[in-house]
Parts: sequence; C-alpha cells; structure tokens
Amino acid sequence: MDDIKHDLKPLKVFLAQPRGFCAGVERAIEIVERALKIYGPPVYVRHEIVHNKRVVNNLSSKGAIFVQELDQIPAGAVTIFSAHGVAQKIEDTAKDRRLPILDATCPLVAKVHKEGQRYSSKGYEVILIGHEGHPEVEGTMGRISGDVYLVSNTEDVFKLKVKNPKKLSYISQTTLSVDDTKVVIEALKKRFPLIEGPDVKDICYATQNRQSAVRDLVDHVNLILVVGAKNSSNSNRLRDLGEESGVDTYLIETADDLDSKWFDNVESIGISSGASTPDELVKEVINRISSFREIKIEKRPGIEENIVFKLPKELTDIKVLN
Repeated sequence: MDDIKHDLKPLKVFLAQPRGFCAGVERAIEIVERALKIYGPPVYVRHEIVHNKRVVNNLSSKGAIFVQELDQIPAGAVTIFSAHGVAQKIEDTAKDRRLPILDATCPLVAKVHKEGQRYSSKGYEVILIGHEGHPEVEGTMGRISGDVYLVSNTEDVFKLKVKNPKKLSYISQTTLSVDDTKVVIEALKKRFPLIEGPDVKDICYATQNRQSAVRDLVDHVNLILVVGAKNSSNSNRLRDLGEESGVDTYLIETADDLDSKWFDNVESIGISSGASTPDELVKEVINRISSFREIKIEKRPGIEENIVFKLPKELTDIKVLN
C-alpha cells in the first residue's frame, strides 16, 4: 500500500470556502451549551438541535436529552426548540405545561414564519416551497393560521388547486437549492401571474454561499465529497449540485464512509460540508484520505462569513461561569 501511495502524484485537495457551521447552527449549539451551564443538566431538546450526529452526541454527553415529542419531557424541565423551528401548537402546548422554553429557531427561519404570517393576515393563501416531512417545513406550516400549500417542484405547481388565484403568496424553506427554487418560482408566476413573494431571498445566506462554493469546486476537481448528515437538507443540495455538474459527488457522514477506490485515477478532489457539520469531521476525512494517498491541500477563495445571531435574552442576562 505504501509503495502504491508514494508512486502516485500527490492528490490535490481543494477545500470549499465557506463550508461547515453557519451562524444559525452556532447559535443553536451555544443555546444548549449555555443552558447546561446555567441550569445544569439535564436540559431537553425537542428533535435534533441540528442535523448532525456528532453534534447531538457531543451535547448528549454533556447532559442534553433529545426527545421527539413534548410528552417525553418531565414537568418543569428546561425545554429547547431546535434550529428548524416548531409549529405554534407545539409552543402553545409547552406553555400550557409551563415548561421553561428556550427557542433555538434560526432567525432566518423565524423570518420566513413572519413573512408567511404577514401574507396570511392580509387574506392571502400561502404556498410554501419545500420538502415534505422536513422539520423546518412542518414548523413553518404550523406557524401560519390560514391556508398553506406545500410544493416541492414544478409538477406540484401544475397540480396545485387554490381558492383565489388573485390573492396568492409564496415563501420558501431556507435550505433549498437556489436554482431549483428559482425554477419553481418561475412556474408559480407563470401559472399565477398575480402571485407575490420574495424571489429567492428566503434561502439563507449560508445556503447560498455554500452552494456557490461547490459551483466553484466543479471547475477544478474530478471528485467532490460533501461531509454532512443524510437527513440534512442543505448537505443533500450540495451533493446534488456536484452531481448535476457532472462531477462524481458523494455525501458522507464520517471518514468511515470513505472508499479508497474512489480516489483511483483521480488527480484532484473538492471537499465541502453542510451548515451543521463540525469542522472536526472534515479534518478526520482529510486524515483518512491521506492514508490512501499523499495529499496537497489548498483552500479555495470564497466569501468570509462574519454574521453572528444574538442569543435569547434568558441566556444573556445571566453570567455563565466557565
């Protein structure tokens, strides 16, 4: 193996920029960590705080308990809503039970909620562009009191039946493919010329930046690896972008998912990661690749993100002891 490794030219490894944690994910994780320090373990989190097993396992080791439903949370226990947001009835149930709530909903997801509510309050039917079953979609639909329709593609648009085509609006899930969403919006405008909505502004800055970074990779590499969870919408969209560009692209959760055969006859690879993927997983992937081939790492130029979202005041009004 070592002879083969050294006979080959060094494998060029291009790192996408940006990649990994976004501000909404960092905020959500910090909410759990600060809650553990302030209130002490356990604290309860409804659903995965973000879609990444390493993050969830790390927080579990510190005393966070992840549950699927509120009835699994004991009376009086500190309760945290995930970054994906929750339906209004979930929040109402938690308040009825007088559970101390910390809301880790990403501010950009909350912005979509408000846009949908604003349209609905004016009597508009709301069309949500998103993927059925995704926690963010369930939360958004559950935050709008009026009629809400879910569409995922242009076929859904053509099948859609609405009550009043003259008073329609649309919003979108924050983690979608920018290109796919544009196509759906165009189909909506073609079928319903009077429809109102925000173009692709609801797709968050981090999603757009990471997709742009993968588009940059495809011109320089023979293979792309996206490090992220299988149930992470934004990670799946990064994988899709690579595949659609004609470059072999794999979505992997950890270094254990790597196959050494992928790197046969390959001169350069690109690595990106989803918005909920810790950088330690990327480093482990790189280390594993270096056991297959000698590597040369280069960071691609890209957008430097410096956005920071404020924490809930319940956590900032109390000094945290290190």
